[in-house]
Amino acid sequence: MTTCPCDSLKASKPDWSSFCVGEMWIFKGLREEDLIALAQTLRRKSFEPGETVFRQGDRARHVFLIKSGRIRLSRAMENGAEVILDIRKPGDYLGEYILNDLATDFTYPVTASCVEKTLTCGFSRENFEDMVLKYPLVGLTVIRNMAGRIANLTERIEAMSQTHLEEKIVAVLLSVAREHGKKGQKGSYILEMPLTHEDLGFLVGAHRVSVTRVMKRLRETGRVTHDGKTLVVREEEGGRAH
Repeated sequence: MTTCPCDSLKASKPDWSSFCVGEMWIFKGLREEDLIALAQTLRRKSFEPGETVFRQGDRARHVFLIKSGRIRLSRAMENGAEVILDIRKPGDYLGEYILNDLATDFTYPVTASCVEKTLTCGFSRENFEDMVLKYPLVGLTVIRNMAGRIANLTERIEAMSQTHLEEKIVAVLLSVAREHGKKGQKGSYILEMPLTHEDLGFLVGAHRVSVTRVMKRLRETGRVTHDGKTLVVREEEGGRAH
């Protein structure tokens, strides 16, 4: 989008994200006039520190883009303990996965609470469905992008069928980096997003401790390098993952 409607609110917000909902994967390729129409459906909301955006088990009906502030994601365990999974920053999304299957109802698997004063921008599932019905070209674009998403998910499923955990992790990292990162040098991909060992464990169907051991080995062999939140994963010569 040439101008994000939220930009009028960014004064005195040093952590402001210039990323707009209209730039997310599902709307890739939309015409300017369709993006403007989309902007009219977006809803902005402010949260105070400690305020809950949604709770674990709530019906998932909204997609949130963090424009300013920080949101903590936590999960209540069966023994009553609360585990903090991640801290999301400006430019990150929450609830995006509801778009993967509009025919299915989801519940939020975690609780999202604000670490500091936070502003979000997003839309409800109902707003999204209404938008697709009103603007046929938007619907066609969404279908095209959904097809690409399904192909990517299929690639991840194939990666999970590989025999060795090391191969699974490299293949999944490459899949995620191709979609959410950028291409580096000499067959490498750069991923700049929070991806914990627990996240990888869910993606490859392995225990976090096993993932930690494999990631250590991958760093030692140079297949993966990690600097803060930046991860670089390399393809095998010829374009196939190790």
